[in-house]
Amino acid sequence: MTDIREIARYADELLEVGRFADYCPNGLQVEGGRPVRLLASGVTASRAFIEAAIDQGADALLVHHGYFWKGEDARITGMKRERLRLLLAHDVSLLAYHLPLDAHPELGNNAQLAARLGFSVEGVLREDGIGLVGSVAEPVDAESLGARLEAALGRAPLWVEGGPARIRRIGWCTGAAQGFIDQAAGLGLDAYISGEVSEQTVHVAREAGIHYFAAGHHATERDGARALGGRLADVFKLQHAFIDVDNPA
Repeated sequence: MTDIREIARYADELLEVGRFADYCPNGLQVEGGRPVRLLASGVTASRAFIEAAIDQGADALLVHHGYFWKGEDARITGMKRERLRLLLAHDVSLLAYHLPLDAHPELGNNAQLAARLGFSVEGVLREDGIGLVGSVAEPVDAESLGARLEAALGRAPLWVEGGPARIRRIGWCTGAAQGFIDQAAGLGLDAYISGEVSEQTVHVAREAGIHYFAAGHHATERDGARALGGRLADVFKLQHAFIDVDNPA
């Protein structure tokens, strides 16, 4: 049984939230009054996730995609009202970590994706640590890499052919990081993996000579919150449940 503020302080320090100029507040976004025994983690604080967590008796929620994004309508109406109503009515807390959870070298989405896919990590894609660069033990063709992604993530990636016949050096950044393909191409990588794809990403891949795989925003970002939730559960002797609300995007 732990106070949510103690958990938030530990997670804030662990993830070094002060290093990041993010699009949303990181850390404790909604403070509930219940001491934490069961922590539920997931990708996004959607209504479906909140309802599932409450049904399981969760006292606090931990997500990658929380609330209060820059530029959004600040009014508490409609969908936002209902999500917050559920949290407040059940006295449940919400922790959210966005860029800090992408960048953490052990628990972050990108580090966890590398572990799931068997990539060796050799460096960072960007100076802020968001996105990684590495390689596979033995060169593979693009079809084999696509099959590895499908087996690991449970969905077939969209593949844009652009690189060499054999892939060895790879860059990756989970979520909506398709724009970082320029950095990946500039590093001379054979392939780049992210979650989403934009119209211009296809042309960059073809013209810059790099394979591109869009493996799903949700699918590539499931492991960070799960890993962080597991760490918090170990440190604070909590129960932990990862709840995966399916999302095809």
